[in-house]
Amino acid sequence: MHIASTTMPLPPHAATSGHPSPSVHPLRDTCYHGGAFFEAIGDDFATLERRQRIIPADVLDAWFPPAPAVLKALRAHLDWIVRTSPPTNGDGLVRALAAARGVAADSIVVGGGSSDLIFLALTLWLDPGSRVLMLDPTYGEYAHVLEHVIGCHVDRLPLRREHRYRVDARELEHALRRGYDVAVLVNPNSPTGQHLPAGTLAGVMARAPARTRVWVDETYVEYAGNWESLERLAAASDRLVVCKSMSKMYALSGVRVAYLVASPDVARSLRRRTPPWSVGLPGQIAAVHALRSDAYYRRRWAETRRLREELGAGLAAIAGLEVVPGVANFLLVHLAPHLPAARTVAMRCRVHGLFLRDAGVMCPSLGERALRIAVRDRSTNARMIEILRFAIDGGLS
Repeated sequence: MHIASTTMPLPPHAATSGHPSPSVHPLRDTCYHGGAFFEAIGDDFATLERRQRIIPADVLDAWFPPAPAVLKALRAHLDWIVRTSPPTNGDGLVRALAAARGVAADSIVVGGGSSDLIFLALTLWLDPGSRVLMLDPTYGEYAHVLEHVIGCHVDRLPLRREHRYRVDARELEHALRRGYDVAVLVNPNSPTGQHLPAGTLAGVMARAPARTRVWVDETYVEYAGNWESLERLAAASDRLVVCKSMSKMYALSGVRVAYLVASPDVARSLRRRTPPWSVGLPGQIAAVHALRSDAYYRRRWAETRRLREELGAGLAAIAGLEVVPGVANFLLVHLAPHLPAARTVAMRCRVHGLFLRDAGVMCPSLGERALRIAVRDRSTNARMIEILRFAIDGGLS
């Protein structure tokens, strides 16, 4: 093992600008997260109606709306909500999370999105002398925080394309024996969509060195099954922390709500460093009502799984595309050597309002021929396949 829609006119810069390659900008001030579709909408928000003519498949926001109860509460009290200070520490949200997840409230820390919690915890626990293990490829925020913000030593556990990027439990267990300060595991992983079963991962962690804290990012775990979460184990362990965004699973990306579960002592140390009002009032209200709408979201998650399978079959029917099966609301796709590079294909798609993620920008180990594509509704998925087919053939050049 080695560790290591219809055609729309876009603003000129949106149609022609691309993402700088990692070799051009090896160190960025901020982490690249995509969201380039806002170039077509306008980030001054003066032309929001343009959103109806673009397909934002370069981000993993939910294709479905929030639960009806969420929208009803926000609409009924919107003028009061936007001008009113929220509960300082989100206590009502914490109680709702504790009830929904079956853990004690004192094991929960809430934040304004998972990035808020990632920065909070990792910058507290680590310094330039720390050693960390992470998967490769994986969510780019972790490399940014660990290497560019903190500056600690990072080892990567390579996930191999020929194995469809599955995490090998034995290799992970062997790597952990090196005695890291923190191991970061995104499960299900992004951008690969692969998932290591909770029972297997729990067994690996039980045999890991006592000094190693394991951070498990479960942003997409409900797509694998809510029984696959390690939240309850984390609440009883000083060595395990589970971080969960409510953005993708609950269609709440715009209001920025996330939480982590840890032992009461670990959670207490993080709450001391959490600023007041870290989650705004729209986010607190939306999240509480979302947690009460379990049946609605379960139906949407099941529908997403069906849409993902349909999208995967449609993409695989395009000559030269290799689709990596996954469990989340996106698919990783490799382009054959005779096809244009991912950057070229993505730029051609933008001409027709389709925004895709050049996966190599977020994970350089994937190279220049990998795209990550978010799952959308059935008609939009069909349109994406149509646009992508023409882009690969050069029909949009």
